[in-house]
Amino acid sequence: MCGIVGFVGRQQAAPILLDGLSKLEYRGYDSAGLAVRDGENLAEVVKATGRLKNLSAKIDGGATLKGTCGIGHTRWATHGAPSVTNAHPHVSGNCTGSGSGEVESEVVGVHNGIIENYQELREKLLRNGYRFYSQTDTEVVVKLVDYYYKKYKMGPIDAIAKTMVRVRGSYALELMFKDYPGEIWVARKDSPMIIGIADGETYVASDVPAILKYTRDVYYIDNMEFARLLPGEAHFYNLDGDELEKESVEITFSAEVAEKGGYEHFMMKEIHEQPKAVQDTLNSVVKDGKINLSNIGITEEEIRDISSIVIVACGSAWHVGMVCQYVIEDLAGIPVRVELASEFRYRKPLLDKKQLVIVISQSGEPADTLAALRLAKEKGIKTLAIVNVVGSSIAREADGVFYTMAGPEIAVATTKAYSAQLIAGYCLAVQFGLIRGTVSQRDYDCYIKEFQTIPGKIEKILEDKERLQWFAAKYANAHDIFFIGRGIDYAIALEGSLKLKEISYIHSEAYAAGELKHGTISLIEDGTLVIGLLTQSELYEKTISNMVECKSRGAYLMGVTTYGNYEAEDQVNFCVYIPKTDEHFVGSLAVIPLQLLGYYVSLAKGLDVDKPRNLAKSVTVE
Repeated sequence: MCGIVGFVGRQQAAPILLDGLSKLEYRGYDSAGLAVRDGENLAEVVKATGRLKNLSAKIDGGATLKGTCGIGHTRWATHGAPSVTNAHPHVSGNCTGSGSGEVESEVVGVHNGIIENYQELREKLLRNGYRFYSQTDTEVVVKLVDYYYKKYKMGPIDAIAKTMVRVRGSYALELMFKDYPGEIWVARKDSPMIIGIADGETYVASDVPAILKYTRDVYYIDNMEFARLLPGEAHFYNLDGDELEKESVEITFSAEVAEKGGYEHFMMKEIHEQPKAVQDTLNSVVKDGKINLSNIGITEEEIRDISSIVIVACGSAWHVGMVCQYVIEDLAGIPVRVELASEFRYRKPLLDKKQLVIVISQSGEPADTLAALRLAKEKGIKTLAIVNVVGSSIAREADGVFYTMAGPEIAVATTKAYSAQLIAGYCLAVQFGLIRGTVSQRDYDCYIKEFQTIPGKIEKILEDKERLQWFAAKYANAHDIFFIGRGIDYAIALEGSLKLKEISYIHSEAYAAGELKHGTISLIEDGTLVIGLLTQSELYEKTISNMVECKSRGAYLMGVTTYGNYEAEDQVNFCVYIPKTDEHFVGSLAVIPLQLLGYYVSLAKGLDVDKPRNLAKSVTVE
């Protein structure tokens, strides 16, 4: 949640900060603010509520805010309602925090994360003469830095280290000190942060797209580390104040992939990028007709020794896990349990040393998934991550990593990352099956050939998207929509329902079709849209029967099935066809019409497709 940027160099900082925040607005859009210093002058703070464009208008695109050193923030509210007062940056002085202009404060800061013990710290600071103008936990941590800075009088290193030890929670923190012009200090625990250097200038952000147009050479700051940033320099420290050596990492994708490229929305662009994301992910592990997992960090001996698999994820990644559960159990013969990351460690799961824990995440930063990973490692369980972001927290901490090759995904509603995760899961299922003897060499070769057809089949579905646009316009004003399916179709229905509800704000639910008669069918009334997934031949007739039961109670039926199942048109009101493929892997195709449906419904309602209300791309707080 929230997006942070920073810049120190020769150029005017404000336009660069605004540009970076524009690439991070998917992380938060309740309010935004900048703090910029011009040499020895005091920091000038400007904040505005609403979209970033409101802040930009306030400072004429950054032209009116002078200085070459600054920090910025776009907020997703946690503590305190969206307001100018609660917007970042926050300052250590006892001011109102509601206006703009120069601030007489020792410390100015922005923050991504949640400070769990902020109430306790607030009371401590109140006893020491501090007053608060906002309801945020960020103001507390900025004032705590100020407290230690003044108490020990040993400079930022000591003040930041003592603050990090005292604070509980997660944070990516950027600070500027009045006594240190031309410097930015940063600290990290659990929330993402990257630092880039190019041509004597230094950039910092919570995600790569914010700085990609300026540099591809980045440093990843690890948990419980902090850094001093100067023009063209970054100095890293541990909690003891000892300087650390770090190697930079080159970002391989281009700046253009983080732009819309002529599409109206990032979501539609990313839907169309799915064939490439799937193909690139396949190419990363399929060599000469064989799946090669040698770079992923799991051996054949470990695969043979697996007693069961626990897949841990949240949101769409959890839906990927649901599909993979069916595929891995059927092909590899390994029992699989799929767990919501937010529930996993609180349920006190029973784990054994022969299990494999697979965590799935696009960003590699979700707080609950990261916590689940750490719990598994504490118990000595082998961990494998399916993740899209190189150098992310999960990627660095897991025992093995299967990188998906989706490139940066900007729209809040995931599409191409989901599809890349699915193909990664299929590869694991097939390779595990071959190694454990449950998949024959002949079937193995057929499966890999089938994988190579998936990108082209996705493209074929996208060629027929106009029919879905027409259909979506008819249901833009719906109040309730139900998705149903059995087996893998049920797992696909979960993702389709989420896509619709998160960007169109229509109440939508997904059910295993057989559960309808156990209560849910009472919600069906005249005109209710029921969308049935009909891709599993053994379950086709049963699901059709469940749909007809809804139709007899007034529902309007949409079916998603494969070419050749034309009898479905006799039962449903509107039918969408997808190319045939092996039924284990049909989720990669069936999800595409559902993504398009959600997009077009949102578009018909005039909503912000890429930035749905109350949501952020990466949930870095629990």
